[in-house]
Amino acid sequence: MERRRVIEWLALPSAAVAALLVGAVMIAALGASPITGYRALVTGAFGGSYALGATAVKAVPLLLVGVGICIAFRANVFNIGGEGQIAMGGLAGTATALAFPGLPTPVLIFLVLLAGAVGGGIWGAIPGAFKAYFNVNEILSTIMMNLVAVQLMNYLLAGPMVDKTSGSVGGLIPQTRLLSRHSWLPIIVPGTQLHLGVLFSVLVAVAAYFLLWHTSFGFRVRAVGLSREAATYAGMPVRRTITLAMALSGATCGLAGSMLVFGSISHRMVTDGSLTGFTGSAGFNGIVVALFGGLNPLWTILSAFVFAGLLVGGTSMQVVTGVPSDLIVALNGLVVVFVVAIEYTRRRARIADAAARTAAPEPEQAPPEHAVAGAGVEERT
Repeated sequence: MERRRVIEWLALPSAAVAALLVGAVMIAALGASPITGYRALVTGAFGGSYALGATAVKAVPLLLVGVGICIAFRANVFNIGGEGQIAMGGLAGTATALAFPGLPTPVLIFLVLLAGAVGGGIWGAIPGAFKAYFNVNEILSTIMMNLVAVQLMNYLLAGPMVDKTSGSVGGLIPQTRLLSRHSWLPIIVPGTQLHLGVLFSVLVAVAAYFLLWHTSFGFRVRAVGLSREAATYAGMPVRRTITLAMALSGATCGLAGSMLVFGSISHRMVTDGSLTGFTGSAGFNGIVVALFGGLNPLWTILSAFVFAGLLVGGTSMQVVTGVPSDLIVALNGLVVVFVVAIEYTRRRARIADAAARTAAPEPEQAPPEHAVAGAGVEERT
């Protein structure tokens, strides 16, 4: 038992170290110094207040998507549609800001974040309902929903929501006009990019943890994830629980979309015609963050900050060493490989321990003291 606990504690850090070691070999193969590269990466991500602020802001969408992945996974469904849900959340929040630009700042910020959560939640609930009521594979349906989302986003940003102000370029760029200042997320630390969304995303992660492990709904989600048959036998609403879990997962991804719009430097929604042009691949990187965080919302906070540091520091590493920043994408993939491999090893160890406990003979129980005393009396008699 103690050995297993040590393995569980060291599993995820070991995966990160192994990925960095392989990454060092890749940097050396490209003709650069791994020490110089990693020093530039750490300095670019954590070397100063501005770098820390940029890393924290980069972590916001990763954390929110990662929390959504944790919620869906606990119900044993896999949300691969984070990219589309981010886009729908961004569109819903942007439409709200365009419709009510004159509202007071606290009210408008609340409404745009709420609209983002609703937009992403609806987009996540659709494949969730397909899975729950028609047993449609959620991996395929969420990916297909991503394709629908990118077409809808391109249509809206190039048509009804396109920037038509005098300073625009005649609608050649798929973007909205500058959004109302009342919708901008306030900067917490002057001189940095650190905005209110950073604290809000951490609160969402903490709330998700308490939802999953300290509420009856969270118990139902985890019970359905462990065994839908047992949950059905216990009288739990399995289909509704799966749909709600996917809706909540989509809602956190939709919040990430709102954060990307209203916490950005441009303060408008803009893309290059692809989902990645708006999301920055946060929908897929958030899956890596959730896996590295052990699918626990609290550990996902630290995981998101670490992976955001890799993404932000990767630019500095590219400048200093000349190594392509795509190496960071490779490092993310290596982390996934090692995490999955270690999780497989941990699962095999748990199965072996359970088999050993089942096969071990039960110790013989000593007879009660009064029975021993009675036998002694009979012998003397």
